[in-house]
Amino acid sequence: MRKFYIVILLFAFISGCEKDFDEIIDVTASDFQVTGTNSYPSNTFRYVSGDSLITIYLSLSNSENIASVYCDIFASDETKLNSNLFSLLDNGNSASGDERAGDNKFTNKFPLSRQNPIGIYKINYYVTDNGGNTKLAAIQQFYYDNAQSNVAPVISNALMDPDTLVVTDTTAIQTSVQVADDNGLNDIESVYFVVYKPDGTTNNFQTTMFDNGNINEHGDETAADGIFSRII
Repeated sequence: MRKFYIVILLFAFISGCEKDFDEIIDVTASDFQVTGTNSYPSNTFRYVSGDSLITIYLSLSNSENIASVYCDIFASDETKLNSNLFSLLDNGNSASGDERAGDNKFTNKFPLSRQNPIGIYKINYYVTDNGGNTKLAAIQQFYYDNAQSNVAPVISNALMDPDTLVVTDTTAIQTSVQVADDNGLNDIESVYFVVYKPDGTTNNFQTTMFDNGNINEHGDETAADGIFSRII
C-alpha cells in the first residue's frame, strides 16, 4: 500500500481566490501576465458520483493579442488524460464554466473518472498569440482522490525460473510476480521478497523487484505493466 506524505505543490489551491505563483513559465517578451488559476480546498479534488467535472481556468492580465489558451492534464502515473488539446474559453458559456465573456479568464470543465489513479496531478497551461507563437505559461499541481477505498494490492502469477536448481557455479534465477491494485499501480510503493531457508530461518532482507522495463539488469520486459521482476 502506498504511504502518502505531505507534498509541497507548485500552486496553493484556496477555494474562491487567486494567488501569486511559484512557477510562471516563459513570460519574457509577452503581451500578458498570468494573474490566476483554478483553486480547490485543501489542495485536493475528490471524485463525487454525478459531478466529476473539474473546472480549470487561467486568468491573464489582458487578451488583446491572444489567439487561444489551452492545457494538458497529466495523471499521477504521468499519462496525459486529454487526447487532444483541451481548450480554455473566455466566451461566457456556462457549460464550460466561464462566468463572463471578455474578462480574460479562460475556463473549461474536464471530467475525471473513478478509474483515474489517485495521487498528484499536473496541469500545463499554454497560450498562443496571434502570431502563432505558443508559450508554456504556467504549471499547476493538485491531489486527486478517486473516492475508492484504499484496498490492499493482490499478488498473482509468481514465477521463479528455474524453480529447481543444483548450484555448482554462479547461476542467474529469474523471478517475477504480477501485482494489481484497485487504486491504480501508482498506489504501489514497493514490491519485494524475503528468502527463507528450508529450516525456516531468514535474515529478513527485502530484495526489491522492479517494473521499469530494464530487462538486462532486472529482467523486467515491459515498464508499468504490473509485472515486477528481479534477476538474482
